[in-house]
Amino acid sequence: MIFIVATPIGNLRDITLRAIDVLGEVDFVISEDTRETMKLLNNFQIHKPLVSYYRGCEKKKSDQIINLLKKGKKAALVCDRGTPGISDPAHYLVRRCLEEGLQVIPVPGASSLTAALSVSGFPVDCFSFYGFLPRNRKKKIEFLRNLENREEVLVFFESVHRFKETLEIMNEIFPERRLVVCRELTKKFEEIIAGSVGKLYNKFREITVRGEFVLILGGKQC
Repeated sequence: MIFIVATPIGNLRDITLRAIDVLGEVDFVISEDTRETMKLLNNFQIHKPLVSYYRGCEKKKSDQIINLLKKGKKAALVCDRGTPGISDPAHYLVRRCLEEGLQVIPVPGASSLTAALSVSGFPVDCFSFYGFLPRNRKKKIEFLRNLENREEVLVFFESVHRFKETLEIMNEIFPERRLVVCRELTKKFEEIIAGSVGKLYNKFREITVRGEFVLILGGKQC
């Protein structure tokens, strides 16, 4: 069987007791970034073999992992931070396991997506999540313009390197929309700021920013 284990997005105390138990009981841990996972395991004094699994090697690694599972091994799949399958390649392995009739068990826990939504102040009975926006500026503009008439709340991930450009483009398309910027959730310099797109663009464009971002944008009717 394979366990899909959510891990902390920053604060290691956010790991669940069940996740610690599972990571301690499996035969090996499948990891997007073995260096990050090793830090987590060492913190809880868990010593397990690590198998790397990242975007670009899905097919080859999935074959190897499934062969081990068919021999009776138990594995835990984790991503760098948060819940596997959200903006990472976990879905391919999960699908393969389901197709092979192997048992897939979720171990729920931290997720930057749901954490950000919970503090957004938006009604989120309906929302759309788009992960990371296109890196190319032209494609990003086209992508966001295609969302201009969407009525539900829109959620994006963004890196520090493209955050200001994204705010600039949002300011060109929907400056009056409400936006919530969540930076470094659960970490030491956590910051949650809400306001119009225009207001936040003016705030951030002149300062140095660090960290990882979740952006929650109001839809046309929000």
